[in-house]
Amino acid sequence: MADETSIKVSAATRDRLAMLAAENNTTIRNLVEALAESRPTQSEFEERAAQARAELASILGTVPSPEAETKARGLLERLGASQDSAAA
Repeated sequence: MADETSIKVSAATRDRLAMLAAENNTTIRNLVEALAESRPTQSEFEERAAQARAELASILGTVPSPEAETKARGLLERLGASQDSAAA
């Protein structure tokens, strides 16, 4: 395909990607593509946050304060960390 390219990684990373791909019945290419598609970029994250604020404003008639956003973000990060440790 004309739009293909390659990336350079260490041999250890390549071997790990190969192991992960094999465990998931896929290829390294598909594994990397799925990872890239599943993670939002910073601008996509900011766009989603703006959409969430707009939705909250339409439902509640106001937007959360910066302090409330910080607390919510901390809670979500802690929940994500607990999910990561539970999966390990």
